[in-house]
Amino acid sequence: MSMIKRNRIALIFLLVALMAPLFTDNQYYLYIVTLSFIWTIAVYGMNLIGGYTGQLSLAHAGFFAIGAYSLGLLTVDANVPYWFAFVLACLITTVVGFFVGLIALRTKEHFFAIYTLCVGYIIYLVIYQWDELTGGVRGLIGVPPPSPIGPISFESAESNYYLVLAFLVLVFVFMKFLTESLIGRTYVAIRNSEELAQTIGINTMRQKLVSFVISTFLAGLAGALYASFVRFLGPEISYTMTTFDMLTYLIVGGIGTLYGPLVGTFLIVTITQSLQFMEEYRMLIFGPLLVFLVIFYPRGIVGGIQMWKAKRQFKKRQKMKRTSSTSTHEGGD
Repeated sequence: MSMIKRNRIALIFLLVALMAPLFTDNQYYLYIVTLSFIWTIAVYGMNLIGGYTGQLSLAHAGFFAIGAYSLGLLTVDANVPYWFAFVLACLITTVVGFFVGLIALRTKEHFFAIYTLCVGYIIYLVIYQWDELTGGVRGLIGVPPPSPIGPISFESAESNYYLVLAFLVLVFVFMKFLTESLIGRTYVAIRNSEELAQTIGINTMRQKLVSFVISTFLAGLAGALYASFVRFLGPEISYTMTTFDMLTYLIVGGIGTLYGPLVGTFLIVTITQSLQFMEEYRMLIFGPLLVFLVIFYPRGIVGGIQMWKAKRQFKKRQKMKRTSSTSTHEGGD
């Protein structure tokens, strides 16, 4: 019962997400929500390396694109079976992330951010310029949907929705166990003070590299899901602005929190899509809202709620102490 009470928010979200397709026939809504789930998986990777370990990676869109293009090229050009190509796409992204991390993590703070920004831009240039492999500006067309698993096919919007939701749930559970484990506390120790973490015997380079590699794996996983969901890939998914979009989702939701990527991504993706009819003028509404949120909730929506709850509990404890102290004095009298 205590486990259910601790995880009631996650269970409520899961219940609502499972039942949502039953209450709407609008395929566009399902498309937008599925897309927000895919971006959420990628943002969880950014949150791990940036929010928990304290290393801001600006190459995240590049790794997302590597996962997407790996799946697309393996299935379209090499005719590799879908699920084998899916696993290979995640592995390719992870291996590239490992070698990038070996070099990038020798730098610190803003130098790390600048280095990864350059790496992300190089990935974008490779995708944009290498016409023979990636299709360049024409993009990659005809990425197949996921192959059937037994009697379950993934041709409809509803089946794709539940497939992506299943991966999101797995990622959420993984992130929950990781961040609440000793490894997660190690990452937080590195974020708070890398020098102090080293003095207590933590191999900071190895831990940062593991965190970075996991984050690239999650980006590649999201990219592979995106490729088979959208069915068309263009170089813009690897552009620097895509990384900053992910960073915005994370900051709004709450960097370094478990629910932040979920809340921030879903909120911004749905709001921006709802304001599509305003075209370029939608930023006149969305921009001030974002600035207001960053000023008054610097830790994001989820971080702000957590701070409010912590202050409330602190005041409650102080009140109980004062009440207890008063009754003790009265008893002594």
